[in-house]
Amino acid sequence: MSDEDDLEDFEPDQDDFEKEEDEKETEEGEDYRKEGEEFPEEWLPTPLTEDMMKEGLSLLCKTGSGLAHAYVKLEVKERDLTDIYLLRSYIHLRYVDVSENHLTDLSPLNYLTHLLWLKADGNRLRSAQLNELPYLQIASFAYNQITDTEGISHPRLQTLNLKGNRIHMVTGLDPQKLISLHTVELRGNQLESTLGINLPKLKNLYLEIKNAGLQT
Repeated sequence: MSDEDDLEDFEPDQDDFEKEEDEKETEEGEDYRKEGEEFPEEWLPTPLTEDMMKEGLSLLCKTGSGLAHAYVKLEVKERDLTDIYLLRSYIHLRYVDVSENHLTDLSPLNYLTHLLWLKADGNRLRSAQLNELPYLQIASFAYNQITDTEGISHPRLQTLNLKGNRIHMVTGLDPQKLISLHTVELRGNQLESTLGINLPKLKNLYLEIKNAGLQT
């Protein structure tokens, strides 16, 4: 069985994605960095290293024609990372957790075309923009500094978490591209309306409208 067959058959498990949400509710992002804040002295540039990769890799699976194997899961949480450039070389990764770091750029993930599951909560991201990832189904960018919803166009994306950011208006969520997206989490932002949310498969929408007292 090929990589593509495995990815087509993947059924996302929401448990890992949501298990920390109750704890996050009490924090509401208070521990995350404020916009425009410079790196504190202790946040020196910290790139992802091969040693960190060896510690964080798991889940050995077949790749390609099934004759080779590679680790497809990576967890590098709370490593004070500022750079994940090394990930460009790990093209077989399917599950990536880079939460609780100091990342401002996720562009190395554009090379992970087999990615199914991404968690990048609690970083310093200003944008969730990535190239179209054909198999990505679950993505979480909660508690960052994201100001818009542009650049999210993954055709198999089912669950998107943008909780606790700085989004005023939803733009760029193309209903012709996001044909599988059924759950969107937008609470803890600064939304002024629901304009821009027009998704054909949407079932669960969580948001608050600024100064309107509306919670959905």
